[in-house]
Amino acid sequence: MERLLTPKQVAEILGVSFITIKRWIYSGKIKAVKLPTGKWRIPESEVKKILGEEPSKETRAIIYARVSSSDQRKDLERQVEYLTAYCSAKGYKLVDTITDIASGLNTRRKGLQKLFKLVSEGKVDVVLITYKDRLTRFSYEYLEYFFSQFNVRIEAVHGEEEKDFEKAP
Repeated sequence: MERLLTPKQVAEILGVSFITIKRWIYSGKIKAVKLPTGKWRIPESEVKKILGEEPSKETRAIIYARVSSSDQRKDLERQVEYLTAYCSAKGYKLVDTITDIASGLNTRRKGLQKLFKLVSEGKVDVVLITYKDRLTRFSYEYLEYFFSQFNVRIEAVHGEEEKDFEKAP
């Protein structure tokens, strides 16, 4: 939750008078919140905006990687390595790396359950996966919709995995 400052605190920070801050509130130059007591409070982000400081737009990312069986561990490691590099290149803050060794049809995957929990708690902005089917084999759109309800997007770095039958000679 954002810190709210009194007009007096804001006046001191900005080096202007209390009256100037009140005038700015009434003219709409600075956004303020009126408390039930009638007192004004100014969000810290408003002060930063006036000072020319950009608010922190840090994107919190979670890497989710999955393979179907234990003999695919090398592929799991490759997914994590690639997504970690991708995360860094995009300037995202890596919050967690979650891996599962289970079928994409299995809805009780421990990693997937953990991912749902972090998304619903608002601890992430973007989920990084290599291919859509790493998250789920079917109904990807349902997960995309669910995540969007928490303002979380999914970035499938490679989109959809090429299927064997699509590799016609």
